[in-house]
Amino acid sequence: WTNVTGEQTLCDWTTMVSVGCSHLEEMSKMGTDLPRTEFYKITQAPISLSESRDCWCMETEPILPEDRLFREGEEEEEGSPNAPHGMPREPLLAMTLQIVLPFLLAGFGTVSAGIALDVVQHWEVFKKITEIFILVPALLGLKGNLEMTLASRLSTAVNVGKMDSTSEKWNLIIGNLALKQVQAAVVGFLAAVAAVILGWIPNGGFQLSHAVLLCSSSVATAFTASLLQGIIMVGVIVGSKRKGINPDNVATPIAASFGDLITLGILAWISKGLYSCLDSRPYVSGLVCVSLLSVTPLCVAIASRHPASRALLYSGWEPVITAMVISSIGGLILDHTISDPNLAGIVVYAPIMNGIGGNLVAIQSSRISTYLHFHSTPGEVPEEARGCYQPWRTFCGTGVNQRSAQVLLLLVVPGHVVFLFVIHLMKSGHTTLSPIFMGVYLTVALLQVFLLLCIADWMVHFIWSKGKDPDSFSIPYLTALGDLLGTALLAVGFRILWVLGDGDSDVGD
Repeated sequence: WTNVTGEQTLCDWTTMVSVGCSHLEEMSKMGTDLPRTEFYKITQAPISLSESRDCWCMETEPILPEDRLFREGEEEEEGSPNAPHGMPREPLLAMTLQIVLPFLLAGFGTVSAGIALDVVQHWEVFKKITEIFILVPALLGLKGNLEMTLASRLSTAVNVGKMDSTSEKWNLIIGNLALKQVQAAVVGFLAAVAAVILGWIPNGGFQLSHAVLLCSSSVATAFTASLLQGIIMVGVIVGSKRKGINPDNVATPIAASFGDLITLGILAWISKGLYSCLDSRPYVSGLVCVSLLSVTPLCVAIASRHPASRALLYSGWEPVITAMVISSIGGLILDHTISDPNLAGIVVYAPIMNGIGGNLVAIQSSRISTYLHFHSTPGEVPEEARGCYQPWRTFCGTGVNQRSAQVLLLLVVPGHVVFLFVIHLMKSGHTTLSPIFMGVYLTVALLQVFLLLCIADWMVHFIWSKGKDPDSFSIPYLTALGDLLGTALLAVGFRILWVLGDGDSDVGD
């Protein structure tokens, strides 16, 4: 091993790692700049799970070492073992087809969730404990906080070759699934607390039994739905890799396609079951909540065995919890909008608006993140993304990210038209598809996705410039903002429709 001073040292790899880490810490304290090539020699060393506990391991460590970064204009020599692992080149048609099919599948999933919410809003538990509506965006947003983040992380790992090794692949999968269960249990509990507080502020009070039921329903829903969706998500990503499909294009929409319906169905049935036991066996709700939270330490122990997931146990909470709070504010808007009989029609369209916006921006975020992993190192933003942000940078140009943004924005209007007519054919919804309604609704949808794509372009590059991994930080914020923007803009749109005399909330009730 050659250290940064040029001295030759003969030692085994365990000694090299511990000495290297100590030397890095000393140089960091002294303010000395470490040459990048030496940094990668140390950070890319094969640290075992037990020994890595004695050495700091950052979640922001680059996935690709510098000698494998792909720069624009470089040519790959086929058959060369030292050729850079170049970013896969996608024809526009192939990219569009890979995005459209999962997008439609995800859209039909959100349509199903909207129709289901339209049905369960009439159940007694939803009428008596209206704070459940505050939980809906926060729990449905778990697909953005957890499922889509998992999909984005594993998709990037697949694209850069981190899952080629069987042992490394299963370490990544098991560590990330365990981490996701910890986050699901904690976020589910905090979402219930937020729902109780947000419900108490306008009403001036709450019942303890209802608060316990909210906590139990939220934790049980988050834990169960996260486990089911995580297993399916892993299968989708591994299957995409084997079939030669870019998982960045399909993983996040497929995560959303079944995520909304599964989560909403579990929430409705668990809430209904616990509500039926509220008078006869009131202890059941508390027992369910305590039992699921008691499993969390086991998941923490499993997640801590892999360096990447262990790092996220400490650094991955800020975006998840912040996104939950943002989604809960959207849930408060939904709760108050549904309580207005003149705006009752919003209930079936809110999951569709929020889900589609979140799906599209998650695809773009995942693609930009993969692009950055290939073309630069954390903390270094590509030349074309430097300087003050301008919206035209997101959509104007022939780069891979601009092309994908153009495709995603063009999908908004035809996609929503298809989903609106599906709702109409199924005799659901509370609003007639009049020209005024279609114009207002599609304008709201376009504005939401346009804003989200602009925010995604700025946010992913900003997070990368701070040396953090956008796969773990950007999607929770973006999908939560999608929930908030979608619900707020949709409420404004329905208010405009009512003022214009285009409201008929009794239709399909």
